[in-house]
Amino acid sequence: MDRTILHCDCNGFYASVECVMDPALRDVPMAVGGDEESRHGIILAKNEKAKKFNIKTAETIWQARKKCPDLVIVPPHHDLYHEFSRRVMDIYKRYTDRVESFGLDEAWLDVTESKALFGDGKRIADDLRRIVREETGLTISVGVSFCKVFAKLGSDYKKPDATTVFSRENWKEFIYPLPASDLLFVGRKTAAELSALGVKTIGQLAAFDENALVSHFGKAGSMLYRYANGLDDEEVKLIYEKDDVKSIGNGITFSRDIVGEDEIRGGVYALCDSVASRMRAKGLKGTTVQIMIKDPKFKTISRQTKLASPTYTSRDIRETAMALVKKVWNMSSPIRMMSVTCTGMIGENDVYEQISLFEENSEREKKVERFEKTVDSLKNRFGDVVSLGGSIKKYKGKIKKDF
Repeated sequence: MDRTILHCDCNGFYASVECVMDPALRDVPMAVGGDEESRHGIILAKNEKAKKFNIKTAETIWQARKKCPDLVIVPPHHDLYHEFSRRVMDIYKRYTDRVESFGLDEAWLDVTESKALFGDGKRIADDLRRIVREETGLTISVGVSFCKVFAKLGSDYKKPDATTVFSRENWKEFIYPLPASDLLFVGRKTAAELSALGVKTIGQLAAFDENALVSHFGKAGSMLYRYANGLDDEEVKLIYEKDDVKSIGNGITFSRDIVGEDEIRGGVYALCDSVASRMRAKGLKGTTVQIMIKDPKFKTISRQTKLASPTYTSRDIRETAMALVKKVWNMSSPIRMMSVTCTGMIGENDVYEQISLFEENSEREKKVERFEKTVDSLKNRFGDVVSLGGSIKKYKGKIKKDF
């Protein structure tokens, strides 16, 4: 018996939450964005009116304002987004115990065993759209199919607030003409490489020789072939299954307050080296760096920023964390406690496959990774006598891990 898989995607999630909290925002072109005073602040999400101006997620705010001078920029409220995500996921769990989140705003549901109670996949999808809208004010688009990859294509096929069914009978008719870049994990680089091979659509990819794809892309080639042919048999995880590691961080309360750029840099570097080493040990790369600083009066500041590409090198994490600290902290002010955390984890072997978000590391980056792994190996054999330069032990503070 075929499975019935749903992929539910909250439409313009961050922007939609902001519009629920402030309905007036629905009447103007608006976007959730980073630091507007920074030339590098980016658009995180936008509402439907902003989409009409061709505002793109991840473009800089100044570029977006060129398209729409009246664009309203709202700062992100991540606590709210997590709360709304939890509420939506709780609705999904009323229908099945196989609910697998794919970020805050997306999730797969396996409702195969639920149809006797709630109806077929389309009926359940339509019910979920209605209930989410009534109970949270958000809208979702839902794809219904017999595998996870095609369900994801379905939720992307028609937006907002829509249900799309790709069945055994119709999937080739609708999916084969789609661009290969629409397939899960196919980004610009891989789409360009496929195009060079004469593959521009999913149908052409499905008909391509699997061995040739493996020869060109490695194991990702087999994945692409299976995805294009509807052979994806990956299960939707049970809600009881332990979540993957979401973040790795270290914090330290210093034995004395540190002050001045040299001391602060030393503390930042020591924390970054420890975090990076733990990430390499787990084979995980992070996409975001967070810093948190507490002064002697317990005033706390925290900031985060996206990395240029997934990494577990001390070099990249150090540079990013220190730039954040210098942006928000007066180097002549004392620091009592500090933490550095990397989030948005991706397996080191999956970075090439996650090409919809990130491009392959440069050769220089790979050399840095190999060097730092060598240092890890030497440290395991000889202890901290071998170091990249920062040792958290020298600060003799109270160290916190695993957060």
